[in-house]
Amino acid sequence: MEKRDFVKRFYAGMFFVIGIILILAVVFAIGIEKGMTQPKFQVKVLFKDIGGLSVGAPVRLSGVNVGTVGKIDFMEEKNAGRGVLVTLNIFRRYRKQVERSASFAIKTEGLLGGKIINMTADEMGRKIDLSQMIIGEDPLDVQDLAESFGDTAVSLTETSKGINSIIEELQQISKTSKRLLNRIEERLIEGNLFKVF
Repeated sequence: MEKRDFVKRFYAGMFFVIGIILILAVVFAIGIEKGMTQPKFQVKVLFKDIGGLSVGAPVRLSGVNVGTVGKIDFMEEKNAGRGVLVTLNIFRRYRKQVERSASFAIKTEGLLGGKIINMTADEMGRKIDLSQMIIGEDPLDVQDLAESFGDTAVSLTETSKGINSIIEELQQISKTSKRLLNRIEERLIEGNLFKVF
């Protein structure tokens, strides 16, 4: 009986060890695919408002994933009117391309509105100093956009009312002019246009 007990425990232990090894292999494979084992460097970008950006969000350059958002902090003192510091973890192999980036902007991705950092390449090929804090472009706020559209709609409504009143005045002038021309035509036909008495 002891031998059977030992065999059962041995197989259970082997099954457990193999399961742990498989789980670690899957985690490691996913980590390699996501770039967790690749060497990285950090870039610090300042924003006024991050609009829902979260740690772990992708960082893209010309549509290519070049890193992730590593950390988001408030600054004690604002710099250039910006008080949110976003630390980007960029894969070291993309350093040359990132040095030639012109802008760092927060963009909305997809229908659900996930936020990403999108970098665009500088067409002039100028390099930026990645050791300094970079001023980022703030995201377009949907609330501000809706308010802007509302203000525009109100302005267009007022303009439309003004145009309608001008059209009504032109119609009134047209009616008055037509009556005047009809009277002048009648007098011409009767031959007494220039007769005063």
